[in-house]
Amino acid sequence: MSPELQTTGSGRPRVRLTRRLPHPPEKVWHAVTSPDELAHWFPAAVTVPEPPAAGARLVFTFTETGDSSEGEILVYDPPSVFEFAWNSDVVRIEVTPAGEGSHLEFTHTLNRGESAIARLAAGRHATGWDVCLDALDAWLAGHPFTPPGQWHARMAAAVERFGLAEGEILDDGRKIRFRRDLVWPPLTDAWQHLPAVPVAAEVLESREPEVLAHTWIHQGEPAGQVRWELTRDPLDGVRVELTQTVPNELAGLLPDLLTARHEQLDALFARSFGEEAEPWSASRVAAVRHRYAARGLHGRRREGALHGL
Repeated sequence: MSPELQTTGSGRPRVRLTRRLPHPPEKVWHAVTSPDELAHWFPAAVTVPEPPAAGARLVFTFTETGDSSEGEILVYDPPSVFEFAWNSDVVRIEVTPAGEGSHLEFTHTLNRGESAIARLAAGRHATGWDVCLDALDAWLAGHPFTPPGQWHARMAAAVERFGLAEGEILDDGRKIRFRRDLVWPPLTDAWQHLPAVPVAAEVLESREPEVLAHTWIHQGEPAGQVRWELTRDPLDGVRVELTQTVPNELAGLLPDLLTARHEQLDALFARSFGEEAEPWSASRVAAVRHRYAARGLHGRRREGALHGL
């Protein structure tokens, strides 16, 4: 079953994954709680106190970098529930009998910062945990496991499936905004991957590698402003925010603008993985434009073709 993106009762984003495993709950429980077993599928080395109990401290160490962080056991109920905090996030693993095997439910609640911003990283988390659980499945079965090489394609698919690539319409149609997770590229690399400023546009602000703003030229005249902002957080990685102002008289262009910017953000996301995205097909452009137009923009008058993106 594909990962799901949910919203908790308190409004926090949560990714949920499930697996049907042909192994008894006791075996699965050992694999998801023992540090020696966790080493074969969990993304960090985990130091678990002995005996494990609610309130006990956990330490997570990334062996490649040596970086570590702390957590706390919230629920330890063998052989059913292992729930723990990791930084401010909460991971919950539930194991229940299912015939001669087990049903595993894995959830990760993203608790850090603004919910809308935390939600942006759900595609990467869901993809990463999906691969981790594939590794767990292989380990339990005694099979070797090779991590996938195509991370971009998997994450991009999750981003689309969860609706995280969509642009927003703000200020009664006078502004569009996109916010996207770029995972972990160096900020300077992400800056180099931003679209070039159109020749006729005036640069309004340039603070490398964080902010780039310029005019939007439509039919030879300044018609609005475009602003790119890159942000890096040591725990959350890199994200980009794109905003563009649109005058009322050009409101009919909103579906086209959103579609064009959507494609640009997809290309930027691909470049953060060192890949070049293929230009969208005409059918995809039409489908995405139709989706944006269906938001109530379809009745507005169009004002010519787009220029100077």
